Order: sequence, then structure tokens, then C-alpha cells
Amino acid sequence: MFYRSLFPRDVFADLDRLQRELQQAFDVSPSIRGLGRGGYPALNVGGTPQSVEVYAFAPGLDPAKIEVNLERGVLTVSGERTDTLGNGDAKAALHINERFAGRFRRVVSLPDDVDPSAVNADYRDGVLHISIRRRASAMPRRIEIQ
Repeated sequence: MFYRSLFPRDVFADLDRLQRELQQAFDVSPSIRGLGRGGYPALNVGGTPQSVEVYAFAPGLDPAKIEVNLERGVLTVSGERTDTLGNGDAKAALHINERFAGRFRRVVSLPDDVDPSAVNADYRDGVLHISIRRRASAMPRRIEIQ
């Protein structure tokens, strides 16, 4: 007897792809300004009474290819990550590529009390740490009672 497949493609592969696409479409994470989609590099943004601290997790990047700008209360981290796997042997085949390669840009709105002239950026062990001091007038202070 002749057997004919009712499903010409692999249904489970299509369902897996659909599940990944739906998960990416609805993958939202909280931030200090509301909900935002994840991106590259992953960011942690927090603050102390003296400063705003931003951590960008970007392993394997050349610090010279990272650009940090602060203008009108908006911090921008941008750069480019090159694909190192495709540059090897011409006969080599790439089977799975889950690492991001290409240009990236992340933007963070900062509070009004930051001092744009007091920014420090340091890249170590794949983590870019940006520290932005708050203005002295905005820092908490103790009031002496007379």
C-alpha cells in the first residue's frame, strides 16, 4: 500500500520555531523607565544617592569599538561586534550561530540630577561599567537643627 504523508514538513520543527518567535515577541523585562525588550548588550541600571550606575555585559568586545555618549540626559552605548566564526577556513561549516554579531545601540534615559561632566567608564572582564555622579545640589544632606 502506498503511504502518503499528511504533513509534508516536520511539524515539530515548525512548532518549535513558532514557540521561539512568540517567546521573543513577548519577551519583555522591567527597567527603570518601564518595560523594554531585551537587547545587546544586556544592561543593569541602578543608582545610589551619589551616582547612577550602568553595567553593560558585552564579553569579547574591543573597548576601542565601544562608544559611550551622554547628551541631554540620554546615555547611549553603541558599537560593533564582529563575527569571528565566519572568517576561518573556507571549507568550514557553521552549524549553529547563537552569538550576536553586528552593530548595536542601547539608549537609557537618565534622571535630571546627573552631572554630565562627571562620567567614568571602565571596561573589564567583558563588563562595561559607567558611573555618572549626581549633582552636589541633588545629593541628600543632613540639616542641623538650631
